[in-house]
Amino acid sequence: MTPTLFGQTPDGEDVHRVTISDGNLTASVLSWAALLQDLRLDGHDQPLVLGYENLHDYLNHSPNFGATAGRFANRIGNAQFSIDGTTYHTDPNFLGKHTLHGGAEGIGKRVWQIEELSKNSVVLLLNDPDGKMGFPGNAIHRCTYTLNERGVLRIEFQSTCDAPTPINLAHHSYFTLDGSGDCMKTELQIEADTYLPVSEELIPLGAPEQVADTPFDFRNFKPIGRDLGENIFYDHNWCLSDTRTPLRKVAEARSTQSGVSMSVATTEPGLQFYAGHNVNTPVPGLTGKPYGACAGFALEAQIWPDAPNQPGYPNAILRPGETSNQVTEYTFARL
Repeated sequence: MTPTLFGQTPDGEDVHRVTISDGNLTASVLSWAALLQDLRLDGHDQPLVLGYENLHDYLNHSPNFGATAGRFANRIGNAQFSIDGTTYHTDPNFLGKHTLHGGAEGIGKRVWQIEELSKNSVVLLLNDPDGKMGFPGNAIHRCTYTLNERGVLRIEFQSTCDAPTPINLAHHSYFTLDGSGDCMKTELQIEADTYLPVSEELIPLGAPEQVADTPFDFRNFKPIGRDLGENIFYDHNWCLSDTRTPLRKVAEARSTQSGVSMSVATTEPGLQFYAGHNVNTPVPGLTGKPYGACAGFALEAQIWPDAPNQPGYPNAILRPGETSNQVTEYTFARL
């Protein structure tokens, strides 16, 4: 349970790794980005997530593998939003005009503190200062990873602030249930009737649309790659509800090749499904080989993207005196 040194940032900050375990799961977590570096299931030889064995590769070659994304995960259109009549401008790190995952130095690009550690759980803390990446107010974030004997990886985010600000944290692991390097044959089911169409720049266009009779219909299990085409890709938000709810199951993935399944339960109103089509790493990952397109898929439970700018979307503004509590559970089993 003792933290071990994983590396140092260019600024000389130490990054530590801790390993927790319970039941049939073992997880390694980094203080960099409150990041899930590795996840193993007893009886299954391959890692369940994409990742690296050294900090240099995370700093230089990682498309947010395993990171905690925020202060506002996903995208903010035109890198701006207004609260109570005041307009704020955030870091335009996506296409030079939009904000992605909180900006170039979002909370998934910083060193967190290890606040608590036990055999099966770790709590990480980050003080997120006023004005960082353009976001108003000082915020305090906690990320808790817990494993239990039922094969559950539970991830809890808790945030407070001293000024009104958007808060939307998300866990950004790329999952792989068979280690094949290609998730297209993995079967996926998402319990959502609607999704958010996006522009060519991946900003939501407005109101949700029905998934029925579209390639975005995952209400019944189907291989991820079944309905992909030249102009069809998956990097969209599936609309689960209009607000945060009690924890409920929202998705399940399974590999007939390995016999491993993963169910997802969350309190969050949205689920961003990204099939990893832009993954292309020049360095080896946990399997000893570089990762190519669709080597893993992300199921990011969160508030809907661009919510601060979209009337009718779930509320993403946290105010002083309030606490944002988000919970997502990934449950692994052998079929």
